[in-house]
Amino acid sequence: MNTSDVNVKNIIKFVLFSVFGIGMFLIPIPKDNSFTTGISELQSAVKSWMSAILPYFVLILMLVTTIVSAVDFIWKPKWIRDHKALTRIFKVTPFYLITKTLSLVITAMVIFKVGPELIISADTGANMVSLAGSLVCIVLAFSFIMPFLTDCGIMEFLGVIAKPVVRPLFRVPGRASVDLIASWFGASNAAVILTREQYNGGYYTGREASVIMTNFSLVSVPFCLLVAETLEITQVFPSFYFVICIVGIFLAFVLTRIRPLSKIPDEYNPKTGKRIQEEVPSHISTLGWAMEQSCKRAGEFGVHTVISSGMKVLTGMFFDLIPIVITWGTVSLILVEYTPIFQWISYPMGWYLQLLGVEHAFQAAPATLVGFVDMFIPALLISSITSVKTKFIIGVLSLVQIIYLTEVGAVIIKSKVPMGLKELIIIFLERTIISLPIIVLLANILIK
Repeated sequence: MNTSDVNVKNIIKFVLFSVFGIGMFLIPIPKDNSFTTGISELQSAVKSWMSAILPYFVLILMLVTTIVSAVDFIWKPKWIRDHKALTRIFKVTPFYLITKTLSLVITAMVIFKVGPELIISADTGANMVSLAGSLVCIVLAFSFIMPFLTDCGIMEFLGVIAKPVVRPLFRVPGRASVDLIASWFGASNAAVILTREQYNGGYYTGREASVIMTNFSLVSVPFCLLVAETLEITQVFPSFYFVICIVGIFLAFVLTRIRPLSKIPDEYNPKTGKRIQEEVPSHISTLGWAMEQSCKRAGEFGVHTVISSGMKVLTGMFFDLIPIVITWGTVSLILVEYTPIFQWISYPMGWYLQLLGVEHAFQAAPATLVGFVDMFIPALLISSITSVKTKFIIGVLSLVQIIYLTEVGAVIIKSKVPMGLKELIIIFLERTIISLPIIVLLANILIK
């Protein structure tokens, strides 16, 4: 075995930095009646510290990104076009310039309480500006810590070790197990961003990244508990979370083998090519190869890695993603709150629920589709339903649908992963239709 990379210095870097990354992202910390993580606590601290200025900070970000993007679009100045990072952030199509402009207008209207109620209400624009503030805190908390999880060797180590299980089950690299754990104990949008960066770096193919983003980005345990509390079914939370896990694993196994995920090209990012190496040579043990790969990665890790990776994530989220969340999240919520469109399109789901024997089928039907917009709206829509079993079924469904346009969906669409809105809608419907009979069956067994 070539042991040039396996030396004391690289082993120390790999172990110490990986322990820090794992400790911040993946180790559950008991808190009240649930769990949290170090990165979640850091996010909470940032949010508490910035609470008074957070809306105005979001407004400034929207002002900067809109003005600079408009300047680039109209005049194409060299100071932007000759700078790779600035071009990536501020060079936009007419559609995205409109999106950024609308995000500025919506944010200003919400903060200064000017404009029609359907835009500035707590259920629409104000909700999205608040979510944008939360995203700011998430990004500030993890941008410069995420490299300790992704770039110093632990992904390579776990990738080699977990490959024999993860690859045959889900047709993705072993390192995808890190994404799943990060999502379980952290936040789904953080896990999607992690996957996006892994694709950009050449560690996932387009198909693998699409599979991971749409199947592994489960919401965190604390959020599952929040949904259960909103539905007033915390007395059955162990069963509730057990069904979420079972159904989530089953969907990941099935959906990776059917369209559209199965037909997405198995090609690496053309800008980076393939950089992953999980195949174990015949003359080396699995553990030895895992150490070789992790130490090689650790040897490349340094302060420059933290700064460059962190700044790339931070600026991309601040100036590129948040405008999309505010604009199209607000538009989507307006459709939910102020139009009957989800009532109309949910009638087939009402018949489907009725066929499965779900109580209050047509009353619960809109909640089966509105989860495409946001993960929390279904719980709010059915909170008045009296049937515990129906609440259980819709609550589980809302948490395994995953394709939440205001959070996960926006990140996926804006990423370079070869998957658009059409594919997301199809995958959302597949997850909904396939999972419902299983959820109903398990609910009938577990809920009396």
